[in-house]
Amino acid sequence: MFNNLLSQPYRIFFLTAILNAIIAMLIFGLSYKSILHLTLDIKVFHIYSLIFLLFTNAFTGFLFTTFPKFNNEKEIAKNYYITTFSVMFLGNILFYIGALFNHYFVVLAMFLLTISDILVAYKLNSIYESSKIQNKRDSYWILSAKYFGVLGNILFLATQLKLYFAYKFNLLDIAINFSFYLYLIFLAFVVAQKMVPFFSNSLAKMSNKVLRVIFILFVLKTVFATTNQQAIELVIDIFLGVLLIVEFHKLKLPISNSPAILWVLYLAIFWLMASFIISGFTLASELFLHISFFNLTTHLFAIGFLTTIFIGFATRVILGHSNLEIKADKFTIGIFIFIQIVLLIRALYSINIAYNLGINYLFYASFIAWIVLFVLWGLKYIKRVF
Repeated sequence: MFNNLLSQPYRIFFLTAILNAIIAMLIFGLSYKSILHLTLDIKVFHIYSLIFLLFTNAFTGFLFTTFPKFNNEKEIAKNYYITTFSVMFLGNILFYIGALFNHYFVVLAMFLLTISDILVAYKLNSIYESSKIQNKRDSYWILSAKYFGVLGNILFLATQLKLYFAYKFNLLDIAINFSFYLYLIFLAFVVAQKMVPFFSNSLAKMSNKVLRVIFILFVLKTVFATTNQQAIELVIDIFLGVLLIVEFHKLKLPISNSPAILWVLYLAIFWLMASFIISGFTLASELFLHISFFNLTTHLFAIGFLTTIFIGFATRVILGHSNLEIKADKFTIGIFIFIQIVLLIRALYSINIAYNLGINYLFYASFIAWIVLFVLWGLKYIKRVF
């Protein structure tokens, strides 16, 4: 059983991502309601655990499986991805132990997770450098996003070491925004603009010039979000959202007659575009009406885009590598729809806070729905990784 689990990189990393999605949210929900007491700031726990425990495992599994294929290189050696996974998994365990019992273990965990991130980036860079294919554009941008992930991990570690310069230069905000936008969102976007047209049998591609512009806009978004320049940030958000709409429209994806295994990916792309535009309007609301929507757009990105595209891609990878038809059955379609219900509940929670509606159960509903989502999807596909 375990030999099969270790036979391909996506198996162990996807399994760990599912477990982290459940455990991290359970600890967060209980600590948010003061049932558990953490040794680090609850905001740091929530953000770091989802970025570097859930989504980093998810995207490492995907990239360690597909990045060699992108570059016509041989598969990653088993001993390398198991070593990388071992360091990452130990970091995962120590992070939870440290968060619950002793902050020193949090620091050690972040150090180990930074090392594992470096191991991932090193291997991807080795594949990129040795590849003889002519067009390595997408691999370049994927690798660039991973470098920002390494940087974000280092910055998070610096904040937990409680060094003077970490407070002086407000490294926590820098760490959060670099890790979220320039690492996670940009990485998922680059993979989406490469793979979704390929899965759709579309020959259209975004030009490298457009990708450079989008990357620059991501950088500007990150900088102005970090420096709290809301007026400039909202303009960038709306412009970026419109640009993505125009560029994805040019790809001529067969949205109207696509099977569920494809439309879930289109839905994720929709949420990417919508999240930027909605972000612009919520920032305008905060700036001019003084109404805060309590991290609404962050969760639109995290659930609407990242979670939808992760489950969409992961389902496809698991089916394909299990020699099964790449088709979503009724249960899986229900999972795809349920992701959007989780998003809706979390969005309603933000709206509830913004307008002081007093619907107290929405928090419980949102984090329970998230856990149910990953339990159901895990139970459906966990047997495929063993």
